Amino acid sequence: MRTPDDQEAGAYSNVLAIWHTPHEFTLDFAVTLPPMQDAQGNVTVPARIVARVKIPPTVAFDVVRTLNTNLTKYEAKYGPIQKPGGDPPMYIPDDLRLIDLDAPGDQDDD
Repeated sequence: MRTPDDQEAGAYSNVLAIWHTPHEFTLDFAVTLPPMQDAQGNVTVPARIVARVKIPPTVAFDVVRTLNTNLTKYEAKYGPIQKPGGDPPMYIPDDLRLIDLDAPGDQDDD
């Protein structure tokens, strides 16, 4: 594989959102921005998408297998991966929502 010169540095992401259609999976890699609080006290965490990757369903399993293999190798070499601050919830809490600053209008599906 060859990486184009303008993409060699890569992009940092600390959020991954995945959605799909019958024909493809879309992986939105994003980085969170400082939290914002509205007048009612609701907190939102804005996120800016830094890369969007679309893959066919047949490749999705390869991505999962390859990631799992590399996580196993990483932990064998460096030890278990520790999450900072303990175990976060496996869901986005109701009072904390990610928003896409580049999206026109509110993308809330609720």
